[in-house]
Amino acid sequence: MRADSSEGVAAALRLVQGAPLGEALDTTDPEAWVSLDVGVRELRGPQRLLLPTRAELAGQRFSWEPDATLPTVRLRAKELVDTRLALALCHPDGRVREASIREAAGRPQLLPLIVVRATDWAAPVRERARAALRTALPLLDRAQLTGLAPVILRVAGRERADFGTELLRRTLREAPQDRLEPRLAHPDRDVRRFAYRFAIAEQRLSPAELSRAAMRDSDVVVQHVCADAALAAVPVDTYDAALDPLLEARNPRVRAAGVTALRRSGQAERAVPFLADRAPVVRACARYVVRQLGVEPRPRYLAWCAAGDEMPPGAPIGLAECGDRTDADVLWALTGHSVARIRASAVAGLRALDSVHSASADRLLPLLDDPAPGVAREVAATLAAAPVAVPSAWLLARLGADRPRHIRVAAFRLLDRQGGLPQLRAAVSLLDDPDPKLRHWAGLSVQRWERPVGLPRGDAEVAALYERCAHLFSPYVLKRRKWAAGIGA
Repeated sequence: MRADSSEGVAAALRLVQGAPLGEALDTTDPEAWVSLDVGVRELRGPQRLLLPTRAELAGQRFSWEPDATLPTVRLRAKELVDTRLALALCHPDGRVREASIREAAGRPQLLPLIVVRATDWAAPVRERARAALRTALPLLDRAQLTGLAPVILRVAGRERADFGTELLRRTLREAPQDRLEPRLAHPDRDVRRFAYRFAIAEQRLSPAELSRAAMRDSDVVVQHVCADAALAAVPVDTYDAALDPLLEARNPRVRAAGVTALRRSGQAERAVPFLADRAPVVRACARYVVRQLGVEPRPRYLAWCAAGDEMPPGAPIGLAECGDRTDADVLWALTGHSVARIRASAVAGLRALDSVHSASADRLLPLLDDPAPGVAREVAATLAAAPVAVPSAWLLARLGADRPRHIRVAAFRLLDRQGGLPQLRAAVSLLDDPDPKLRHWAGLSVQRWERPVGLPRGDAEVAALYERCAHLFSPYVLKRRKWAAGIGA
């Protein structure tokens, strides 16, 4: 991730003008510290002349009077020292950076910049910063170490950055468990990923705790790492404590890991309900597990599809995934089911079986007007993938503002895919739409439109449509587009 130099320059200017650290930048954001480091070096002219000098560091040693000021801001001496030291730690002159580390080492609020200096290209600066960190990190309390960890991990991708992450590991390894726990719940996902990987490597968490983390954490990387570690660490005869949280997880890949582990635990029969899971990866794993029992999934899907209101919504798409085109009649019948999720699943199944062609498309078109957004979305995806031509006039009629939004989106998706004049007509008609997302999509559609083969050059309707969307192009680009369409040539 590249630091935002504009934000860094703005923060540097606030520091040059005498603002305290907490007002100049968000000290809780690791990106703000990295941006400040870049921003100070980008200061130019008179702004750079206000940076601390070597003489200031060597001679005055920051002994300002209490009423000392920078340009127009009056500060207390301690605030001024922190402000000037922060600038010095980012100074373009490596000798100033090196000298400032000695002064800043005893100030925890400046440790994030010393972390940045520990990756400095200049060896003397780098080594002095690393020595300061070796001394400081073990002495930090839990809150201070929790605040510093995101900065260490933010610069971990840099060259010469292994020192910081290894020092953090060593500090956590030698610290009690309560120093690790705040990182497992840290709002920064990079910190949580590091903490869980560390805890797994050091065997600090039980399989049950790892399973609960896989179920609860919002980050997919943490979910996957914890799920895999829980299954690898748990003995087969105590699988239930680790499996149950995985099988209840919201993330499909975590559930899939739990379903796959059912076979190893001797509980393959518990995979049967997951044949109709809402996620394709879970259904696929469930089919693998039940087949190890000698059970063929297709008859189970057929039985579910005949169960009426008791049918699980994932049954129709599951049938398509392991069936063949002879099952299309079952799915066509389910497109009229009273439950919207089952209708959507049936349409998705027809797409998976490639069972929608010109002869059958008329059966699917009415479902584009379905009151359920999920059904209309699946219908649009199926018609877009099928070798059928949906009448453009029929679709244009569904772009009206009186139609539900999900129907308008589905119709525009199909018109946009058709290309040619229908696409341009539809897109231009939505440029003034009250829905901001539809307006945005329409503008993108206009900008990528090209005259199709077979449309005569100089078409009057194309000329009129281009006049209505001229604001989307620069004068030069609009002229080129009109020339390509044979307008005004």
